[in-house]
Amino acid sequence: MTVPDELADRLRGSGYRLTPQRQLILRAVEDLGHATVDEVLAKVRTQASAVNASTVYRTLEVLEELGLVRHTHLSDRAPTYHSAREPEHFHLVCRNCQQVRSVEPDVATALVETLRAEHGFAVDLGHLAIFGTCVNCELESS
Repeated sequence: MTVPDELADRLRGSGYRLTPQRQLILRAVEDLGHATVDEVLAKVRTQASAVNASTVYRTLEVLEELGLVRHTHLSDRAPTYHSAREPEHFHLVCRNCQQVRSVEPDVATALVETLRAEHGFAVDLGHLAIFGTCVNCELESS
């Protein structure tokens, strides 16, 4: 199923209409990888200058509700959105250089299993960001 077909099916199944703005916003998120609302808005405005920030915010909420996009907080600023079509991953964020690395979920298997067994908690890795210092920045500060 193509992205527009999947989008149309999920929107209609939840009582929403498929609009050109919704298609542009989803495409922008998929093209950008990890993007803030402002970055999505800037990308969308290259094709539709009349789209405003509130439309992007509302659409991203709908797309996340429908399971088409996810968000995480990669800084203390605005959330960052990415396509749910990407393989599940979590993020490592360097506090010094702001580099973001996507990490496969199996790296956290032991932690996820411990949290489930000892705390009765199922982890949603797609929203997880771990902050620290990358090796390059650590070497520079030594």
